[in-house]
Amino acid sequence: MDQHSLRTVAATRYVTPFREGGSLPGLVEADDLGMYVLKFRGAGQGLKALTAEIIVGELARRLGFRVPELVLVDLDPELSRAEPDEEIQDLLRASQGTNLGVDYLPGSFDFNPRVKEPGSDLAARLLWLDSLVLNVDRSWRNPNMLLWHRQIWLIDHGAALIFHHRWQPGWRPAPTYRYDAADHVMMPVAGSIAEADAALRPQVTPRLISEILSLVPDEWLDPALGSPAAARDAYAAYFAARLADAPDWVAALEETRAARV
Repeated sequence: MDQHSLRTVAATRYVTPFREGGSLPGLVEADDLGMYVLKFRGAGQGLKALTAEIIVGELARRLGFRVPELVLVDLDPELSRAEPDEEIQDLLRASQGTNLGVDYLPGSFDFNPRVKEPGSDLAARLLWLDSLVLNVDRSWRNPNMLLWHRQIWLIDHGAALIFHHRWQPGWRPAPTYRYDAADHVMMPVAGSIAEADAALRPQVTPRLISEILSLVPDEWLDPALGSPAAARDAYAAYFAARLADAPDWVAALEETRAARV
């Protein structure tokens, strides 16, 4: 995959909804004959969730985690004509334009650390990543990981970057953010988070963040900040502030981990 762009495909057939998701993601077939889990721009948190999916998913990929390919999906509301469910019809019509597709992993199933030991290094690295991006949705109840071909794959990052739901003109990142990792699915098995920090933090450079932010379509970025460039600058400022605060939140993670031993 080109590191500087996401592929664009067109949805040709709506196959079925995944009703376990609150925003009713659906399985679609596209004009490249691929199957994708479609995240709708007209659902739930809308474009903010799709933006978080790209930023966090692509950051995770570049840090060495397995993430299904993300693509941009053009959706024609005419697909709603063949759908008998009125709720899904409305969702398809409300999502005309560019949506997000996640490569469908056939035969995958929800990851359970009781079934497969993730390893202390992977667990620590994932704890570090989720703390960096304030991902509040990786608990025992909802780990948002799949096991596919005996490997762990990360999915569903729309609940991360929660600060962008409160944006307004003049927004600045806070010097510190509270993140409660006590219920994180990886906390009981994580190794040294300080070691994970030493390995991962140097990789999250301003250039890397800029490359990832460039993958988000301009039309998805919050106009409250004035322009797409201003929105990207705000995300970049958040990452700079969060990384600067890393010694403190990594120490807090280590305290939580020690309390679980």
